[in-house]
Amino acid sequence: MIADVKKDAAQRMAKSVEALKEEFKRLRTGRAHTGLLEHIVVDYYGSEVPINQAANVTVEDARTLAVSPWDKKMVAVIEKAILTSDLGLTPVSAGTVIRVPLPPMTEERRKELVRVVRGEAEAGRVAVRNIRRDALSNIKDLVKERLVTEDEERHAHDEIQQLTDRYVAEMDELLKEKEAEIMEF
Repeated sequence: MIADVKKDAAQRMAKSVEALKEEFKRLRTGRAHTGLLEHIVVDYYGSEVPINQAANVTVEDARTLAVSPWDKKMVAVIEKAILTSDLGLTPVSAGTVIRVPLPPMTEERRKELVRVVRGEAEAGRVAVRNIRRDALSNIKDLVKERLVTEDEERHAHDEIQQLTDRYVAEMDELLKEKEAEIMEF
């Protein structure tokens, strides 16, 4: 029973770390990468689909993404989706290829991005701590129902705290890497 609670907590904490990684991928650094456009959805014949299911997204050079829609009719739709996204990018279409130039980042924008990254990391840490709280609550319930002893509860508490520390440290490491990547010129 305690093993199930710990396993569930570990899985949920790992998912929180993965969610943070995905969120960090979306945040732009100075270089072009295909993950930058992954969260943009386009209207593909009545269905809302991610851009990578309606077009091929490639890195043309360090500051340019190339989006090649599989259907010529989708060029305007994809261009509009990129333009209206929260990324602040201006796509330029050249026939069937949409080029998305990434403007150089200013020092001010880099600092703003670092603040955003720190906020995302803190939200991730809070999520991990909430998972810890839930797991400890479940273990306390097991003690109340006399399904586990208090010694087992203390031991489980220590193990869950170690799990929490490990995943929070992993998030801190991701934050440190992303901050360095953003501030790099």
